[in-house]
Amino acid sequence: MEQRAFLAVVLMAAILVIYQIFLVPTHEQAPPSPDTRQQESPVIDRSSPAAPTPGTATLPTPVPAEAIGPQRLTKVSTPLYETAVSSDGGKLQELTLNYRGKKPMIVLGELGPTGLLIGQAGTSTARLVAMQPDTDTVTLGPDQPSRDLTLSGTQDGLRVRQTLTFRTDSYAIESRIRVENTTKTSRAVTVSLPWSSRQDWRDEKLKERFQGQHPTEIVWGTNGHVVREDNLCLVQPVSTTGSWIGLGSVWYMAALIPHSGQFKLVVQGEDKACEAKSMEPVGRATIALQAAPEIPAGQAWEGRATIFVGPKEYDRLKALGLESAINFGGFPVPRKWGGLPMEWLGVPILLLMNWVYRHVGNYGIAIILLTVVSKVLFYPLTVKSMRSMKAMQALQPQMNSLRNKYKSDPQRLQRETMDLYRQHKVNPVGGCLPMLAQVPIFYALYLALSNAVELQGAEFLCAGWLAPLAAVLRWFKMHWVHDLWICNLADADPLYVLPLLMGITMFFQQKMTPTTGDPRQAKMMLVMPFIFTFMFLNLPAGLVLYWTVSNVLQILQQWSMDRPRTRAARAA
Repeated sequence: MEQRAFLAVVLMAAILVIYQIFLVPTHEQAPPSPDTRQQESPVIDRSSPAAPTPGTATLPTPVPAEAIGPQRLTKVSTPLYETAVSSDGGKLQELTLNYRGKKPMIVLGELGPTGLLIGQAGTSTARLVAMQPDTDTVTLGPDQPSRDLTLSGTQDGLRVRQTLTFRTDSYAIESRIRVENTTKTSRAVTVSLPWSSRQDWRDEKLKERFQGQHPTEIVWGTNGHVVREDNLCLVQPVSTTGSWIGLGSVWYMAALIPHSGQFKLVVQGEDKACEAKSMEPVGRATIALQAAPEIPAGQAWEGRATIFVGPKEYDRLKALGLESAINFGGFPVPRKWGGLPMEWLGVPILLLMNWVYRHVGNYGIAIILLTVVSKVLFYPLTVKSMRSMKAMQALQPQMNSLRNKYKSDPQRLQRETMDLYRQHKVNPVGGCLPMLAQVPIFYALYLALSNAVELQGAEFLCAGWLAPLAAVLRWFKMHWVHDLWICNLADADPLYVLPLLMGITMFFQQKMTPTTGDPRQAKMMLVMPFIFTFMFLNLPAGLVLYWTVSNVLQILQQWSMDRPRTRAARAA
């Protein structure tokens, strides 16, 4: 019984869900070391050498800063984001991205940095450093592309200075820390820069506020690998050397990148049950950079790090050595083979899509052109697959005759069937193998579109003049209708037009595909469009657009190949 076409359809369905279930790897290639061209040599750096393998995290418990006056906030405004820097530890008390709308990345008490912590080595607590900023406002623009904000303070005989550098063209904030020992004895201290998040994000109100910004994983680069923990409720304590560490979601992340000062990467979670019914915070997951210098009397220690808070745009991440934070996963091959890193295919496709967008100005059109290019590249394989399936269809009457003749002798039936294939020079798997060769590209396209933050808020066919109709629909409790029609390629189609078109085109594609097996099997295949339509209802419109256009092109290819045979039949 021939099952090639049926298996091909099932395989296409499987690649949509197998990534979520089986393919997220625990290790990926680590990014290159961060750019160190602007590193400054510290006055003294006598930190204890960090262990080469992960150990137990030793992040101290934060203690409020000693009050030296009312808290001061320095408002920072750049074209890319707006933030407020607190005098308590120099922490970013709020930060909102100007990216496809306003995207809050910090919520006080829920998500964000704790601030600069300094404590005595060997103790379980560290105090926020109370500092005073040198200005109350920082505004960047074309006339001022960068600006330093300096905060200074003292704590237990230590003179502390933190300098934050903001730039108009970057989401990265450079932090330079100087701790000077003004006492007459050597001091062993811990210097920590933590960033924490609540472990449980089930509160629907919070999810509405963030729309994808709330962290769903901790990821860090160390020892030539990228390590991921995608369940914040299962965070295990880690303290290790590495090149960066971050809290991220699919599209956004906050990352800490050490440059000097012998910083360790620290991961720590609170041992609280995430299964709690209460919507109150049930625990915190924390990442941090932590150093443990010993500072002689009258001398100083300096450390430098970069804080990145922004969207996962590939080019921006690569400039900071964070490109491996985008999780493209691996292709479904046996684990003993090591898997196929899908960034090999996903990254070129993502870059090509962005390149096309820069020329056409619409991501929907870019996706359509990308789909056309993929179909053109695989056209020879598609033709070979179609011809093989037509050859198998031509042999169908003889195969049915063999089945009836040898229905009580399966072994004889198999031998006679293979002889029939050899006699007519037909490869029984010829229709399937060319299709299998295309699956990695289809899967890479799926991953690239799933991970592309550029699609957030990207319009395709957004009819602004239909906004009143959308308002009326929402008035009738259809709150899922925000815009008409496709005003955000990262969201599902609010009217389900694209999923329905995808199902209809898939149905016609199945009807046009030559049937080479059991008629009952062909009827089963006709059920697949309905299954796919249901699966695609809540997928991003960009993905559904790709699949719909791919179906249309497949129908056109099939029609062009069937046309000569139709003409010949009419002539006869």
